[in-house]
Formats: sequence, C-alpha cells, structure tokens
Amino acid sequence: MADPRGFLKHARADAPKRPVDERLGDWQEVYAALSTEDRKAETSTQAARCMDCGIPFCHSGSAGCPLGNLIPEWNNMVRRGQWQDAAERLHATNNFPEFTGKLCPAPCEAGCVLAISPEAGGAVAIKRVEETIAEVGWANDYVTAQLTEVHSGKRVAVVGSGPGGLAAAQQLTRAGHEVTVYERDDRIGGLLRYGIPEFKMEKSVLDRRLAQMRAEGTRFITGCEVGVDLTVEELRAGYDAVVLAVGALRGRDDTTIPGRDLKGVHLAMEHLVPANKECEGDGPTPISAQGKHVIILGGGDTGADCYGTATRQGALSVTQLDNYPQPPTTRDDDRSPWPTWPYILRTYPAHEEAGERKFAVAIEAFVGDDEGNVRAVRLREVKVQRDENGRRQVVPVSDEVQEIPCDLALLAIGFDGVEHMPLLDGLGISLTKRGTIGCGSNWETTAPGVFVCGDAHRGASLVVWAIAEGRSVASAVDAHLTGASQLPSPVHPTALPLAVA
Repeated sequence: MADPRGFLKHARADAPKRPVDERLGDWQEVYAALSTEDRKAETSTQAARCMDCGIPFCHSGSAGCPLGNLIPEWNNMVRRGQWQDAAERLHATNNFPEFTGKLCPAPCEAGCVLAISPEAGGAVAIKRVEETIAEVGWANDYVTAQLTEVHSGKRVAVVGSGPGGLAAAQQLTRAGHEVTVYERDDRIGGLLRYGIPEFKMEKSVLDRRLAQMRAEGTRFITGCEVGVDLTVEELRAGYDAVVLAVGALRGRDDTTIPGRDLKGVHLAMEHLVPANKECEGDGPTPISAQGKHVIILGGGDTGADCYGTATRQGALSVTQLDNYPQPPTTRDDDRSPWPTWPYILRTYPAHEEAGERKFAVAIEAFVGDDEGNVRAVRLREVKVQRDENGRRQVVPVSDEVQEIPCDLALLAIGFDGVEHMPLLDGLGISLTKRGTIGCGSNWETTAPGVFVCGDAHRGASLVVWAIAEGRSVASAVDAHLTGASQLPSPVHPTALPLAVA
C-alpha cells in the first residue's frame, strides 16, 4: 500500500523549466531535459506523496479525471519503481497519456485530497507522474502496436483527427474493425497538430503515436473534406458506421468593436495555425508578431498559446487583456469549494517569459492609421455582469480611456461551436442552440449509423474529455456493429464536470 505519510516527507515539486532566454530562442518544449534516471527518481518521490485515499476523487468522473485513470494504482507502482506495470495500467484507461500529461490542465489534481488545504503542501503532481510514465514507456519500448487477431468485416469512417477522433479510431481498430480517419488538413492531428504550439508539445510526440496506430491497421487520409471531396453518398456506401469528430472550430468574434475590420486584427487561430505550419517547415507565416506590439483579447488557454507564440516570433511587446478581475491566487472555498475546479489565477510558462496581463478591461475601439492598419487600441475599465435574462454584459465603470500601441490584435475569446459544413447538410444533421451536434444516450446522432464525440458534441473543452468521449463512442459503435461491446465507456453523453450551481 502507499505511504500515508508520504506527503509529510516530500514537498510537491513541478518539473523544472529551461531558462527563459533559452526557450525564447527556439520552439522546443519549455521543460528542462533530465536524464532518464534523474527523471525517474524525482518522479518516484512525487508519486510517494499519494496516500491512496479511501475515496480517490482524483479519478472521479465528475470531480477529477473523466477517463477514470486509476491514479493511486500507478502512483504506487512508480513509487516502487514498477515502471512497466505503471505504463500498462495507465494505458488501460488512456490511449494517449503523453498528450494529457503535457496538455491537460489536470482536473485530477484539483480533486486530489491534498488540494483541500494549502497546509498539505498541494496536490500530488499527478500530471508530472503521468507524463513521465508515458515517456519512460516509449523510451523502454513498453508501448507497442496492439494487433487484433479477429476481424469483424465492418468498416468505420472517422471524420476528424483530433484527440477524440484518434481515440475512437484506435479503440475501434483494436476491436477488429477496419477504420479510416479522414482529415481535411494536410497532416493528421487536428488541434494537436495546428492549434497546440510546438513549445507545449513537440509534434514528434504526436507522430510517434500515429506510427503506432498505422502499425495497428488504422488508415489515414489527409486533404479530404468529407461531404465535398468524398460525397455523403460515397461515405454511406463505403462504411457501416461514421464517427463525427470534427471539433468546434468556429471562432467567436466580436464585430461590434469599432475598427474590427482593420488590417492586423485577427481571430486567434488565424495566427496559431500558420505559426505551427512554419514550425512544420511549410514556410514563413503571413501573420507574424515580429517587431510588433501585440494585443491578445481573452485570458484562457488559447490566449496563452498566442502569447507564447508572439514572444517567440520576436514581438516588441505582448499584452493580454481579460474582461474579468484578476482571480485570487488561492482557492476561494465559497466560490469553488474542493473538489470542484478552482477559480484561481493561472500562470502559464508563457506568462513568465515576457509581456503583461491586464484585468477588468475591455477594448473600446481599434484605432487605425491612414492605410487601414491597426495602430492602437483604446481600453476602458469594465465589470462583467448579467442582465435580467441572464445574458453576459461587459459594462464600463470608468470614463477614463487608455490608448496603447497595437500592430497586431488577436481575438482569443472562445469558440461558437461546429463549423457549418456540407457534410452536416448532406447527412441531415442540424446543430443545437449551442452550436454542437446532438446525440442520444448511445452517441448516435439523428442520422442513423452516424455518431459524434469530442468538441463537436461537447463544445470546446479539454483534451482529456475528448479522449474520454472518443473511447465511449467507440464502445457504442462497436455495439452498434456487433450487438455488444467489451470496450470501456468512461463517460455518458450527458456527463458534466462537478460545479457549483
């Protein structure tokens, strides 16, 4: 069993980062490279802080990990040096632990019992342990292709190659079905490829997992927009089931801001995608921050990705704006009691590198020059409130206007749901009021034999939820094709994270 006093013996320690000057000079991951033995030793110490609680909220589907990762089990294996056992146990519930170990914000840590009180020294560094198990597994060839011996003779098309689609594809391939993943971009990966900057996850990490999937028999087709290049009639005729994992990529805009149409004002993905393509060797991005004053509107993950990208491109300054006041640095038990996701100030590595953040402000107007280029933004102090119908309102609280220089403005204010596409029209599928694709309790849409998972169903969410939904939809598709399924189904279509009402 675990050491119940481990958290008293060892302090929490996150993975060390490379010096700021060094990481701003390249696109490599921000974390320092440690020898395998040093990494294993440090991580074993962190895993020893896990108490193997009687009720482990860390892998509760509502308060912790929606995948149901058996965290106390592999923590104890790591503490004992049983790395291969830990890798097997981790992969039993998570197809891509290297993705979640690098990209997931770790609701498991928010649900850790040691997160109840600061006096406990902070949650177990679960994310660090998970990522290390995955990397040790790859380094020691514990991660291999899992080939099926029984084939169903059924064919499944997965449309979209983000984490949800990839998880569904891998599960269905291993269940014996013939799976083809269609991707309209020129490379596989969805937002993992073109949304996540290289400094957060180097694409070699994605490529090695895709190589495993190809070895298992999953087929990938790029540069194909289903519904256009492959018609709906051809899709229906060629496959026994279809999984829609098309994401929720319709970027939220605010066309009410005066000057929004000026040159140099872009949605966040218009900046991130070509920047990632440049890292892939596709040539210079047409929207670079080099030598520019950059303003980022939006305080979430996408804004932080733009922030780190702009600094690496050589921006003169980077300023990130948030309509909301600065959150507290520690959990407010009245607002977000344990084990809910805490409302606290989240500082990403990018924020440690350069630039500044401004809170409780909004852009009153973009100011242009004589040639139609943005040259500045005017800011007002604001507060966010709800009107009598519950609609969000951003209300100025001061007459003072601050003007700051801006040569490039990036709107990272969220996503409005699934993009309008011929595929959905051809299948006769309408979007919900939230801009997502609805489904029944078995993940099937209103189109018979067509299923949905990931952001396309949930709306823009976490990578761990996408993988959980991909695994769950695979179970539903397997049952649809064969009458029953032994594949795991960690979440129900209506599952939601625990939150304060």
